[in-house]
Amino acid sequence: MTLVRGYAATAAKEKLAPFTFERRALNADDVAIDIKFCGVCHSDIHQARDEWGGGMFPMVPGHEIAGLVTEVGANVTKFKVGDAVGVGCFVDSCTKCEHRHEDLEQYMPGLVQTYNSVEADGVTPTFGGYSDHIVVKEGYVLSIPANLPLDKAAPLLCAGITLYSPLHHWKAGPGKKVAIIGLGGLGHMGVKIAHAMGADVTVLSQSLSKQEDGLRFGAAHYYATNDKDTFTKLQGQFDLIINTVGAAVDWNDYLQLLKIDGVMTLVGVPDAATPPVSAFNLIGSRRTLAGSMIGSIKETQEMLDFCGKHDITADIEVIDIQAINEAFERVVKSDVRYRFVIDMKSLAK
Repeated sequence: MTLVRGYAATAAKEKLAPFTFERRALNADDVAIDIKFCGVCHSDIHQARDEWGGGMFPMVPGHEIAGLVTEVGANVTKFKVGDAVGVGCFVDSCTKCEHRHEDLEQYMPGLVQTYNSVEADGVTPTFGGYSDHIVVKEGYVLSIPANLPLDKAAPLLCAGITLYSPLHHWKAGPGKKVAIIGLGGLGHMGVKIAHAMGADVTVLSQSLSKQEDGLRFGAAHYYATNDKDTFTKLQGQFDLIINTVGAAVDWNDYLQLLKIDGVMTLVGVPDAATPPVSAFNLIGSRRTLAGSMIGSIKETQEMLDFCGKHDITADIEVIDIQAINEAFERVVKSDVRYRFVIDMKSLAK
């Protein structure tokens, strides 16, 4: 066992505070990682505050982990001490069901989340990346390209794959018109990745306040959704729309912006009920309303390699762990451009 320092919520809605716990001893197929940086995802806040239910406390959040390998088990072949690696949203999964062989393990019921979950033994709780050390099975550890700084690469392990997966699945690329709803922690990654794929990218944001950033990230067009003329001008324009926002918006308005056979994919989880979807907005142009959640280990590695090839990283604000509760409040207020990342050496302060 290894004694680990971290920050945890000891109960729902409690502020995060210093927390010491133990990681398991290294198994033959395990990789031990010194965590250098961990991104702050909005889902960390939802889960630490038990807003989605099912919270397990004490809870150490964090599933955007970047660090260096410090030790490997006897059977590990992919990694060596000193390698730059990442850990994303899950650390184990069912290896028997059919979806494992289709690289869709993120959708399997046996998924073991990086935190707020239990290990395959059904008893041991998982603790996440708001800590200085983690032990993970080799098959769930990812290689971070050498040209990507660890702090800016950390958010790729959730925000990056959350946008890459639907863009890849629905074949964003040259000749495709893609719209990203919202320019936040998720949305800014979507703009960068879709642009690198060769798509014609439009940002649909509540106002024009981030227009300069959106264009810098690679958007060709930027429209304010608080201007009702936007929805008239853009009707029938897009092959793919990805909705990244957590606020409740009327999906009917956006469905009408799709071409025939267009797809709108949800990756953000609304924090309130949305208006009912009109069947006419779907059947009239054979449109699809879909959803997407992170990606498989294989696809996540493909995303990291793609980002390495195109020098794509998140725009971040680095914080000390002692500022995490303030950071949570700022995320809720959308007061960050565009992702908080915790510098784990601050745990020593």
